[in-house]
Amino acid sequence: MNHQGHQVHQGGPSELDGLAKTIVDAGLKVHRAPGPGLLESAYEHCLAHELHARGLSVARQILLPIVHEGVTLDAGYRLDLLVEDKIIIEIKAVETLMPLAEAQVLTYLRLSGRRLGFLMNFNVQLFKNGIRRIAL
Repeated sequence: MNHQGHQVHQGGPSELDGLAKTIVDAGLKVHRAPGPGLLESAYEHCLAHELHARGLSVARQILLPIVHEGVTLDAGYRLDLLVEDKIIIEIKAVETLMPLAEAQVLTYLRLSGRRLGFLMNFNVQLFKNGIRRIAL
């Protein structure tokens, strides 16, 4: 169920794994093109474009309210990217990923009812060093 009590279709493990592979491949392609040094928003635009080009639905900057005592509140949470309404991607362009960034993705997963997310830091020399797969 999502944060509003609606059932979220997650797809089976093989479907999620296939989407995850496509997301990682798209992230690698985006990282190779400009390399490190751009703003997070630039990587977000590029990755959304690359995922669209691969035939996936991608929503950007999705409001993620919280429900407190039965009231839905806008607490300022926004998902950078939501792919196929199943996988959350949080984009960073920082020197070092802090543990708080992983906690942020876990919070987004819990609030949204999704099971899989990626934390992608594009400010790295090797993309594999900047990607974290986070699952509930």
